[in-house]
Amino acid sequence: MSRSFPMPQFFVSPDRIRSLFTEAMSQMYRAEVPQYGTLIELVADVNAGCLEKDPDLRDRLARAGELERIDVERHGAIRLGTADELFTIRRLFAVMGMQPVGYYDLSVAGVPVHSTSFRPVDEVALNFNPFRVFTSLLRLELIEDEELRGEAEAILAKRRIYTPRAVALIERHEQNGGLTEAEATEFVAEALETFRWHGEATVSADTYKRLHDAHRLIADVVSFKGPHINHLTPRTLDIDAVQARMPERGITPKAVIEGPPRRHCDILLRQTSFKALEETIAFSGDDGAILGTHTARFGEIEQRGVALTAKGRALYDQLLASVRGEVQVGAGGAKAGAYDDELAARFKALPDSWDELRRADLAFFRYSATPAGIAATVGSTLPGDPEALIAKGYLAFTPIVYEDFLPVSAAGIFQSNLGTDQQQNYATRSNRDAFEAALGATVQDELALYAERQAASLDSALAALGLAGLPLKTVA
Repeated sequence: MSRSFPMPQFFVSPDRIRSLFTEAMSQMYRAEVPQYGTLIELVADVNAGCLEKDPDLRDRLARAGELERIDVERHGAIRLGTADELFTIRRLFAVMGMQPVGYYDLSVAGVPVHSTSFRPVDEVALNFNPFRVFTSLLRLELIEDEELRGEAEAILAKRRIYTPRAVALIERHEQNGGLTEAEATEFVAEALETFRWHGEATVSADTYKRLHDAHRLIADVVSFKGPHINHLTPRTLDIDAVQARMPERGITPKAVIEGPPRRHCDILLRQTSFKALEETIAFSGDDGAILGTHTARFGEIEQRGVALTAKGRALYDQLLASVRGEVQVGAGGAKAGAYDDELAARFKALPDSWDELRRADLAFFRYSATPAGIAATVGSTLPGDPEALIAKGYLAFTPIVYEDFLPVSAAGIFQSNLGTDQQQNYATRSNRDAFEAALGATVQDELALYAERQAASLDSALAALGLAGLPLKTVA
């Protein structure tokens, strides 16, 4: 007698779930914020023009495995109110293969939050879909008004930002080690509800005003039933071109591009945006809904360059601080040109050559054995120095793209798009321990991740040349 056995359940990869979620999020945000669709079209046009005009750029992106990801690349941002919300969002993003990387204290720039970035961490997953979500936790202890702080805590304690089914599917993933195709599709739909915009505030107009007067971001976090996604950012290959052409599409950009200046060899991250929408909301009240307005959601664009080492980052921070300390950009952008000029002048101290950046140990690179190098291994002895191998064309290097964020730039975008130049002088009270306790995990060190990728690529390349174990030399 034959016996029947249940068919095994095949789990969907986290990469696929992440891609499904990214596409669903993009469709939702396009419907909610029509200018986002206009922005996506503009970025696509600029990127296509860049690749057509610069075949070297196309070849470099192709060699690094990055060419296919450009069009799907997005990052979003959300702001959470409680430790429990942060703990669960970590579990939700884990379903999509996203891990917390980096700790960012934005209070130093007048924004009462601290943050991390949830993203994939290995090279294959990043090139498949590098979706990132910059996730901030409101620091209620920075609200000086004790009565208002207690009221905000009570409001946040009552809300539930995840659907019961989303939580159940997270638990199933944790228990079973994955989700089936049907479960993954359902998970994406349920998880999306956490990020959806709701035009109804959970507080009265008076409470909203008091939260708003403390800080606009506090009102944004506390006053709604969920942490609506406040921007979804495409990656451009020429942010200056996008900035210049935004007015042609009826979009007004912020005064200056955040981050480093325009360079031949892009570094870290440059960002710009258009002003947050002023949206009608209904406040709760005993006598029925009262209408008001709220600004939170906006459009943002980014251009990513090479990841800098600790040495390179220290120099970047020093140069940026020197400019920001001397040249202030007003709300009207009257000094934007002066700021850009001064930024470019100061940053001449940072080499604008891939080889100089690499040799000075200022940036991270991915190494690979070239066809000529592999061919030379047959019947000849290769030099035992990586620099000599590079000089002969046997060893190639490409920049490792920066996958993370810059706290000063993030704060600049936040402040600009809250419709204010408001700068509270919060005391510098970084509290990474409290953040990680709420998260239920240790955030990964982004510099260590880049260093591991560089070292692994060099080991693999040298092994392919029969020269495993050679150290990489840098200039002083």
